[in-house]
Amino acid sequence: MPSPDADQVVPCFHHTSVLLEGAVDTLIHDLDGVYLDGTFGRGGHSRVILSRLSPEGRLLAMDRDPQAIAAAEDVDDPRFHITQREFSQLAEYAQEQGVHGKLSGILLDVGVSSPQLDDPERGFSFMRNGPLDMRMDPTQGESAAAFLARASEADIAYVFKTYGEERYAKRLARAVVTRRAEAPFTHTVDLAEVLKLAHPAWEKGRHPATKAFQGLRIYLNGELDQLDAALDAALEALAPGGHLVIISFHSLEDRRVKRFIRRHVRGDTDLPRGVPIRDDQLNRRLEALGKGMRPSEEEVDANPRARSAVMRAARKRV
Repeated sequence: MPSPDADQVVPCFHHTSVLLEGAVDTLIHDLDGVYLDGTFGRGGHSRVILSRLSPEGRLLAMDRDPQAIAAAEDVDDPRFHITQREFSQLAEYAQEQGVHGKLSGILLDVGVSSPQLDDPERGFSFMRNGPLDMRMDPTQGESAAAFLARASEADIAYVFKTYGEERYAKRLARAVVTRRAEAPFTHTVDLAEVLKLAHPAWEKGRHPATKAFQGLRIYLNGELDQLDAALDAALEALAPGGHLVIISFHSLEDRRVKRFIRRHVRGDTDLPRGVPIRDDQLNRRLEALGKGMRPSEEEVDANPRARSAVMRAARKRV
């Protein structure tokens, strides 16, 4: 397992894995199998997976966040290996480990984690003042502050609308551009205050900056493209009979997951009318494992961030 820099300090923020037991129950069907956790986070799912596997089982894990990789240092288990990279690269990782096309299951817990939200230095939350960053890997790509400093009003509105599903995207983008002419945005609470003052219709129980912050985060980290690539890669990396389990937290993600599973359950249906084809020639590659699972009321009461989660699962056809 790769080691983080010796002087790296991992901030201690509590993380409660969502749909923990349900996800692991659905994922594991062969105690001797090789599994992949594409989003290690703080290891909640990984630790339970390891506790279920036999001595012959193996768990590979990935995360793009260097703090997650550092947190994995305390997993002392010869069956475990982790790498720092985006989960869209899971096929390459599986190939390096000699298990491509042989994985018994793949778990993807999509989106931002509680430690990332709770650490002000990461810049994800409008509730805690910190540098306006929002990158899951702070060593890669463009920060939110840099994007807001150079993007056009139209581009900012597009991000708020497309990735945040913000109804008043144009109005909020205009407020951002107007304010940055006076001083650049450098901190989260500063941006949140401008968005709050510009927003004309606050939703009950939701901060008016919520959707704009979501849009920035998803755009800057390429989260939807990452998810699409990871789903395609997972289908090839799984063994026949392998299970794919995805937990998502908002409609943009869940729609993609739902469409992906449906497409591969139906197979090649876009054929001209009248073309004679047998059912076994439709190239159906997945079987859905039940319907979407949501957290129980008890889990939501204990962890309010779980309220929007949905888990979908499928089995690769033999």
